[in-house]
Amino acid sequence: MLYFLSEWSDGGDVFNLFRYITFRAGGAFFTALILSFIFGQPLINWLKKKQKKGQPIREDGPESHIIAKAGTPTMGGVLILGTLLVSTLLWARSDNPYVWIVLFVTAGFGLIGFADDYLKVTKHTVAGFSSKARLLIGLVIAVIAAIAASYAHPDELSGQLALPIFKNALFNLGYLYIPFVVIVIVGSANAVNLTDGLDGLAIMPVIIAGGTLGIIAYAVGRVDFTEYLDVHYVPGTGELLIFTSAMIGGGLGFLWYNAPPAAVFMGDTGSLALGGALGAIAVCTKHEIVLAIVGGLFVVEALSVIIQVLYFKKTGKRVFLMAPIHHHFEKKGWSEPQIVIRFWIISLILALVGLATLKLR
Repeated sequence: MLYFLSEWSDGGDVFNLFRYITFRAGGAFFTALILSFIFGQPLINWLKKKQKKGQPIREDGPESHIIAKAGTPTMGGVLILGTLLVSTLLWARSDNPYVWIVLFVTAGFGLIGFADDYLKVTKHTVAGFSSKARLLIGLVIAVIAAIAASYAHPDELSGQLALPIFKNALFNLGYLYIPFVVIVIVGSANAVNLTDGLDGLAIMPVIIAGGTLGIIAYAVGRVDFTEYLDVHYVPGTGELLIFTSAMIGGGLGFLWYNAPPAAVFMGDTGSLALGGALGAIAVCTKHEIVLAIVGGLFVVEALSVIIQVLYFKKTGKRVFLMAPIHHHFEKKGWSEPQIVIRFWIISLILALVGLATLKLR
């Protein structure tokens, strides 16, 4: 929205700053951060008043959670989504299709998560929204995003899978492109959702992954950078840096209240939305495979659940003491802060590896 101020510029005044993506990205970051600090505590107080008993705690989860986390309100993802969406709409260009694709996915999965959280707290049950209905709606959102992305991409990249490390390597997915994108977006949303099980565990890896994808989006959206790095040029993706900057600002603001011991949980409202957003950004920038590296922690969390379920159905035994894998380490005696901080470190290392693929050609 504020980009229109650049039209008043003669090239040598303050309005010229609004032409620059980096300036507007900084504005989006601070806007989201400040809004989080302004509305964070009032929102938490309101959620406590409305929810009373807080988020229902799984009885089959770690025993310590039943006591330590009882009464903590959920749906804190509303704070992240509110600051993220407002900041992006305020600072990003409104004529950029990639911004709207990512916003659509974020808001869509956020609404799914909101419905799930609402049913949990009102009925005080861990069941929430129907898993089949949640999956179906998520698939519809992802299909729409996949079709929109295929039209937004340049003709030479539409329907193509870009392979990292290899120079100019493209694999034509053809009719499989849309199912592939659906898997990326829905898989990413649910992987982040599974990771959100300890105070601060999910939000920092999301911030790290979002920041990394923001750098990638900015790089592949500039001709000079893509020529130097020898990666595919996707015009317009630079604007996604504004979205990811708002995600970082809103995420850090939320972490202020979510740091152990958490005053609020993000709930499915936040985790599904943020996971879907990461998947959508990867699709827009043609870096779907790199997302699996940058978000490797989320991949491991999801795989631990899949492996646990399949192995138990086949043998009646468990591979992990409890899944997702962060609960396995809780059972082994690791403290919650140990798990959270070590997982943050792993996320940072994976992000650096993902960034390295830009230059390893």
